Amino acid sequence: EFGVCAYLQIIEEDYNATWVHRYGEPIPTGTLTSLWSLSVAIFSIGGMFSSFCVGFISEWLGRRKAMLANNLFAFVGGSLMGMSKLCQSFEMMILGRFIIGAYCGLASGLTPMYVGEIAPTSLRGALGTLHQLAIVTGILIAQVLGLESLLGSDDLWPVLLGLTVVPTVLQMGLLPFCPESPRFLYIVRSQEHLAKRGLRRLTGRQEVGDMLAEMKEEKRRMDMERKVSIPELFRSTLYRQPIIISILLQLSQQLSGVNAIFYYSTSIFMKAGVQSPVYATIGAGAVNCAFTVVSLFLVERMGRRTLHMLGLGGMCVCAVIMTIALALLDSVPWMSYISMLAIFGFVAFFEVGPGPIPWFFVAELFSQGPRPAAMAVAGCSNWTANFIIGMGFQYVADLCGPYVFLIFAVLLLFFLIFTFLRVPETRGKTFDQIAASFNQRSAGGMMDLDMDLDLEKPSTELDYLGEDGIN
Repeated sequence: EFGVCAYLQIIEEDYNATWVHRYGEPIPTGTLTSLWSLSVAIFSIGGMFSSFCVGFISEWLGRRKAMLANNLFAFVGGSLMGMSKLCQSFEMMILGRFIIGAYCGLASGLTPMYVGEIAPTSLRGALGTLHQLAIVTGILIAQVLGLESLLGSDDLWPVLLGLTVVPTVLQMGLLPFCPESPRFLYIVRSQEHLAKRGLRRLTGRQEVGDMLAEMKEEKRRMDMERKVSIPELFRSTLYRQPIIISILLQLSQQLSGVNAIFYYSTSIFMKAGVQSPVYATIGAGAVNCAFTVVSLFLVERMGRRTLHMLGLGGMCVCAVIMTIALALLDSVPWMSYISMLAIFGFVAFFEVGPGPIPWFFVAELFSQGPRPAAMAVAGCSNWTANFIIGMGFQYVADLCGPYVFLIFAVLLLFFLIFTFLRVPETRGKTFDQIAASFNQRSAGGMMDLDMDLDLEKPSTELDYLGEDGIN
């Protein structure tokens, strides 16, 4: 995504050269704008479509095989983009973008699902954050390789886009050595011996009876339920609240304004007198990585809910500061430095909470049965919001100017209040305990999701909590 959007002028010139080669005249301005808009938007469209298939594919092939097969999309998409200039075909670029988007849509659902299922309860949040760390590290590497002195030149930019195939080949070589999710093998496929083997490989222990007992209890509960479809997630009172929470968590990531911050960053750095704003943008990418690592170490200490609220609150404050600084930029030149600080602060708070947490939090809210369908809905919500921001932000920014960040500040405040009132803390709880929490709330109507449930306690005590707990 970064590789295409960062080189608008270079790629537009290539589109024009292709048009001249074919038709002997420069490309019409309207046609060029349409081709470029399609090149950008079709990435999100691919993600929207494929994210809806996460549930089906993960159940059909299994988590590991689905991720392995998904690499074919990245290989084909990267190859098409990398060869588009040589073949003088902007159609190859657009098709490659769509296929890469489809790959990312599947990966954004399959990877957190797999990691969440193989991770021990005490490390589930930290390992889930690694997914976001890999994303921001990839962005930073792309920013560095995209320097004009490296691969950001007129001749070498296709190589940058084609490098997508390198991690794809690496994962295709290494992923077969990883075990399939034991939870999937036992709960979905009823293959206890393979599940035991996977647990032993993951833990290095020969005795895995305690973990298998937890999965047996989850399977027993799941066997009493019918298979959960996507419509059932919204019809059932048991799943309606967690799926609404999942959707709004995904929206809090995409509607936070982080893409808008990166859009404005280069021009702000230039107004601040930075000689090479591209290096300042790389600095923002480094902040991205650094604070994702911070979240990695804090998520199991402070909890998901607390970090998410901290991130949303900090971003809201930075968005207000950004609005004030940009509004006064022409009359008060030193406000450009305040804008720079606000950019770095906004990015830092994003990676503390809204960046990594929504991806793995959804997998924690659902038991094994409804989890694939929930991941599909949440992923599609994320990609749809991504598409809306990508297509509509420029128009809103032209209309509102610097005050566009007030819109994001209001949205961030709404998501902060929602998280405070409705989002449970899942740190230290098993999947079965989290699902039981929603079950109790659905039955009693007043269950406090932040209570630490002990499933070994008598049902009379749980009934007591359901009557007297407050939300």
